[in-house]
Amino acid sequence: MLNRVILIGRLGQDPELKQAQSGTQVCSFSVAVDRPQGQAQKQAGTEKVTDWISIVAFGSQAQVCKQYLAKGRLVAIEGRLQIDTWQDQQSGQKRSAPRVVAENVRFLERSEAGQGHQSQPSYQQAPQGQSYQQGRPAQQRQQSYAYGQEISYPGDDKDLPF
Repeated sequence: MLNRVILIGRLGQDPELKQAQSGTQVCSFSVAVDRPQGQAQKQAGTEKVTDWISIVAFGSQAQVCKQYLAKGRLVAIEGRLQIDTWQDQQSGQKRSAPRVVAENVRFLERSEAGQGHQSQPSYQQAPQGQSYQQGRPAQQRQQSYAYGQEISYPGDDKDLPF
């Protein structure tokens, strides 16, 4: 049997970090995932519906999520689906809610360490008139060939194992 969930979406709120009675760190947050709609919904003017998926991470993964994630950040979550059940104390009815237990969280946007917000990547411009190969020794430079030009290889075809 297989219980595997892969989601890509944006955080709906900042992650909330708590500590369980056992001492384990628990981080909870929700991710907004867009779902395309069928023909009837498209005709009604709705192109997509957003599903809000509850996510929980444990241990060191929970600490990393709290430190680096923030509302609006794009993430990929890989984990398993878990259905939590409980007794509603007011009505006495049995309730249940699905959530994804995160086993792997990937941050799909850059962020400054511990800041939890988006930042633009910085690039360094190469000095004017200098190519990337000019600093390399001549024997390491690669020669470029024109399309259709024959390329000669050193050695003999007899050395090939096939």
